[in-house]
Amino acid sequence: MSESVTTPAAEASDGAATSAGGAVAVTGGAGSGVADGAASGSAASGSAADVATAAGPVAIPAASCVLITGGSRGLGLELVRDTLRRGAKIATFSRSITPELQALADESDGRLFIGAADITDEAAVKAFIKAASAELGPIDSLVNNAAIGQDSMHLHTSPERIAQIVSTNLTAPLVLTRAFLRHAMAKAGRGRIVMITSVCAQRGYSGLVAYSATKGGLDSAMRTLAREMHGRFMVNSVAPGFFASEMSSVLGTEQLSTISRRTPSGRLVTPENIAPVVGSLLFDNTNLNGQVITIDGGGSI
Repeated sequence: MSESVTTPAAEASDGAATSAGGAVAVTGGAGSGVADGAASGSAASGSAADVATAAGPVAIPAASCVLITGGSRGLGLELVRDTLRRGAKIATFSRSITPELQALADESDGRLFIGAADITDEAAVKAFIKAASAELGPIDSLVNNAAIGQDSMHLHTSPERIAQIVSTNLTAPLVLTRAFLRHAMAKAGRGRIVMITSVCAQRGYSGLVAYSATKGGLDSAMRTLAREMHGRFMVNSVAPGFFASEMSSVLGTEQLSTISRRTPSGRLVTPENIAPVVGSLLFDNTNLNGQVITIDGGGSI
């Protein structure tokens, strides 16, 4: 059995776009919100480094309002659950709103703002941020979770499919991060960003050329962004290994057992393993910045 035909961390795929829809459907209150404008005052006139230096070193406060992409199922849904348990407010959008996500929103006492939007549609994403911030207040943290997977050798992957993977998994998160930062620097001033990437950005897995390239690109962008923000925002990546649930969709019981035996911890990764690590990056005073945290049971060592 070869491990090469599976897609690590593809459970984040729900929030990613597979169509070119241009509208955003939002569940929750709408209002004037915060437009996607550049930060005003000193944060706009100088670099983030200038502002941080003038103010002196300051610890980044715990997240109070988090934007999570792809929060309707899989890892994204577990991230929403975990963040709610920690007491923060959440805004999340996906291609569609699942019953599970709607149920969480109904029980959240107004702390969870949900919507349906295409992550590759910049206008729709900006509209969601504006509506969410009008309902919840300033958003100070971001988890880039949404993505689409791949299971095809590069030789047989069409140019259109490559472009779709790159647009959804790399371009869209970078554009979203820019929009988030312009909002957050104008309002909250400081915050935290977590990129959900993949162990396949660190090791070669056949059948995942385009996917691996996008996740490696996000890791590189994360490090550079951490440098650019100069302590105003703590920016890190979490790189999951193979997901048990995603494996079961393409592999049999015997193959799953083989992969588990090859993993030093003896078991595959679950969303419940990943959410606490993301939560620590969002809420704890760790001083972690510009780092990739791999969660794969030791499978990559």
